[in-house]
This record gives sequence, C-alpha cells and structure tokens, in this order.
Amino acid sequence: MVDRSREKQLSIAMTVVGLIFLFGVYPMIVLWPSGWVWHDGGQSNYLQMIIGVYATLGVFLLIGARQPMQNLSLVWFTVWSSVVHAAIMAAQAIQGGAHDRGHLFGDVPALLIVAALLAIVAPRGAARSSAAV
Repeated sequence: MVDRSREKQLSIAMTVVGLIFLFGVYPMIVLWPSGWVWHDGGQSNYLQMIIGVYATLGVFLLIGARQPMQNLSLVWFTVWSSVVHAAIMAAQAIQGGAHDRGHLFGDVPALLIVAALLAIVAPRGAARSSAAV
C-alpha cells in the first residue's frame, strides 16, 4: 500500500509541475529564447500550440493533484511524453546546428527533470496496484 507521505509528495510534485506548465513555459520562452524557442523568433503557430498543450496539461495536473493515486495514468503520461518529447528535441538540436544547441541546456533537460521528478515519487508495481483498490 502507498503511504500517505508518498501520496503527499506526488501531490506536491503534480502541483509544482502543473504550475510550471501553466505559468512557467511562456516566461522561459521570453527570458531565454535560445533554450526554449524552436523558431527564428517572434510568434509562430508552433509556439502558440505548444504553450496551449502544456497549459492544458498543467491544468489537468493541478486537478489530478487533489487525488494523485486516482490519476496515476496522467502522471505516467506526463513522465513518458516528457521523455519522448525531450529525446526528439535532443536529436533535432544536435542535427539542427549551432543555433539549436541551446535546447540541450534549456527545454531538453527541463523535460527530463519533470519526468524524473514525477517518476521518482509515483508509485509503481505492487504499490500502484494496491493504491487502486
């Protein structure tokens, strides 16, 4: 069974990540465009789309943080989609030349940190099964 402290840690992690996704993505784009923006500057359809997707995920993480054990599929979606997104961005940054290398120090590690944080505090295996009961 999952203990209350682990559940509380997961709730806090979901809240922190949710707030970052909801309120932190756009400021990071403005403050450090070479590490966060995948276009030549200014507004783009891609930028608006990615901000919208991450803001929506942030809202759902905040809602899910109220009952983290009932929202483990959302947690694991966030973990694995962040890993996949980071891997694709890393490959593109390496292939894209010097002007894209900032992403290897910006959004790529940020997504891996999000994935690691949630994966560390989320129950798995037997703990997850007993949490669902």
